[in-house]
Amino acid sequence: MLNFDFDVIQRSWVYLFTTGMSFTLQLTAFALIGGLVFGTALAMMRLSRFRLLALAAGAYVNLIRSVPLVLVIFWFYFLVPYIGAWLVGAAEPVKVGAFASSLITFILFEAAYFCEIMRAGIQSVPAGQVSAAHALGMNYWQAMANVVLPQAFRNMIPLLLTQLIVLFQDVSLVHVLSITDFVGAASKVAQRDGRLVEMYLFVALVYFVICLGLSALVKRFQAHVAVLR
Repeated sequence: MLNFDFDVIQRSWVYLFTTGMSFTLQLTAFALIGGLVFGTALAMMRLSRFRLLALAAGAYVNLIRSVPLVLVIFWFYFLVPYIGAWLVGAAEPVKVGAFASSLITFILFEAAYFCEIMRAGIQSVPAGQVSAAHALGMNYWQAMANVVLPQAFRNMIPLLLTQLIVLFQDVSLVHVLSITDFVGAASKVAQRDGRLVEMYLFVALVYFVICLGLSALVKRFQAHVAVLR
């Protein structure tokens, strides 16, 4: 520790946050929104009375949850350009870009986990309330939008925030593709200046502080939901 160089952190923290953390937060936010939308659709499919829809959604969720995320990242980074070329009929792979490829990966991957959270939240709403909504003249979609989903989201907030923490941490895996996220930016500085210990300790500290704050927020929401119940 006598050779610990605090100056490299002081020189680099602006770059780390403006370039690396900015990418990490953008990818996390867009993946969260896309994963919630797609995950909700998957949850509705799994709860559908149409057996084929339920089986298709269940197969997708089980497949994605059985594959390591880093492998999915590699798959989509190298396969999406060829899939895009096949869809548009191009002769050469379509240039998708690192951000778009990573975003597609995380939306499709996180949707499988959000699906199970959404399904559990929907099933936590008493069936009697759905019956009451139908007795008031609401159809299935009106009952879901006005009665079931608002209560389900309230019950799911702690689990959704917990999954958000996991998503925020998982985004760091994109650095294996040499993408300049927060970890990737720190890795470039560490290799340039030969200060791996300093940079990776700083990255660990930043992730610890952010995740600890989000975990405290989860506990507050859990207590709030418990009071409402």
